[in-house]
Amino acid sequence: MASSMVSSATVASVNRAPAQASMAAPFNGLKSASAFPVTRKVNDITSVVSNGGRVQCMKVWPPVGLKKFETLSYLLPLSTESLTKQLDYLLRNKWVPCLEFELEHGFVYREHGNSPGYYDGRYWTMWKLPMFGCTDASQVLSELEEVKNAYPNAFVRIIGFDNVRQTQCVSFIAYKPANA
Repeated sequence: MASSMVSSATVASVNRAPAQASMAAPFNGLKSASAFPVTRKVNDITSVVSNGGRVQCMKVWPPVGLKKFETLSYLLPLSTESLTKQLDYLLRNKWVPCLEFELEHGFVYREHGNSPGYYDGRYWTMWKLPMFGCTDASQVLSELEEVKNAYPNAFVRIIGFDNVRQTQCVSFIAYKPANA
């Protein structure tokens, strides 16, 4: 009952519009269109422009027989020189190199679980311990050669750990077996 009892003075003050609101003129659009270039619309679908060129259908990467593994896997296999440059970058950032290998799969897959976020193949077998105190790329390359000699049919990846932030900062495939 109390909510329905409103004084007439309150209603009168609410119904009054502010004086300044009625003084603004409505928007009538741009005054002159002569300064803007004229464009002609064509209904032809082949002339629709999206990024400065004609619309083209692009083929996606075929997944059959062309698995991609980790960072840099879309590139050609790394030469010794380019691998050395990657390792120098890793060491220059004071990251700890670590080598891991996988005998069956070189990629993430699903076999044992169907829950979201679960994937097999994320964790590989570590080759020795992380190379704490490593300062030269040739040390990592010699360990890579040892892994390749011990497991010639294994995928080998090099990981760089930041021991301050305690995170993995870089990971890339350093060796793929010939049958991959």
